[in-house]
Amino acid sequence: MMSNEIVGILHPGDMGIFVAASAKNSGIEVHWVSEERSENSRHRAEKYELTDTGSLVELCKTCSIIISVCPPHAAEDVAQQVLVQGFNGLYVDANAISPQKVKSIAERMGAGGVDFVDGGIVGGPVWEGGRTWLYLSGGQAERVATCFTDGPLATYVLGGGVGKASALKMCYAAYTKGTTALLCSILATAEKNGVREELEAQWSRDWDGFAEQAQNRTRRVTAKAWRFTGEMDEISETFSEAGLPGDFHAGAAEVYRRLAGFKDAESTPELSGVLEALLQEPASVNK
Repeated sequence: MMSNEIVGILHPGDMGIFVAASAKNSGIEVHWVSEERSENSRHRAEKYELTDTGSLVELCKTCSIIISVCPPHAAEDVAQQVLVQGFNGLYVDANAISPQKVKSIAERMGAGGVDFVDGGIVGGPVWEGGRTWLYLSGGQAERVATCFTDGPLATYVLGGGVGKASALKMCYAAYTKGTTALLCSILATAEKNGVREELEAQWSRDWDGFAEQAQNRTRRVTAKAWRFTGEMDEISETFSEAGLPGDFHAGAAEVYRRLAGFKDAESTPELSGVLEALLQEPASVNK
């Protein structure tokens, strides 16, 4: 059955456009805001034929559902911007933020008369069915799921209330992105001590292909490291709130912070350049 929902997406970055295109593919009318957005965002929105409302105030007037897909550090600001426009529909926070933070946003939305669903995206925008999942929790999670019936984004509605989807996202990324940060640190430390070649040789004896895999993960993560910094901070907060040490992922945040300069690089950097960036301590550390 065709849905009469009108969905607004904030914002059509690499993941946001994947979410928007999946809704479009499922017969949903999708809008976005071009105001103060980049040319890359404009090109993505045009390619997938999103409707431009021009401004956030018009988006809030037009859409029944607004989905936020933004860097973790911006999640609260984006939610507040929507709230002050008088939006009275359903707001979906699909950002990589802690359960505590998503509950805080939900409370503010509820006080303003806005319905709220918690979302957690697992996987990248790979454009293949069954590879990327949007986990949903909250009272109207099923309503959101009906906007993605034809994929390629798959949905899964979790039992329980707001915070469940974000908790799952935090725990999943704690391993996937956390172990990549750990590999980055191991390779840089081995390089600093002049034993990287020997370490990689031992890895190869123990696990076929692991040395090359570790190098590739370290090099490729540079493209998104700037975004993962905030996500690691959120995971650290999630662990601490659960009564567990958050120190490891706080350290992972620093690893990604040192790699943030590779954002928008035209090609994947060589391993030597990545290790050099990792071993360059921030000025604040030396004070």
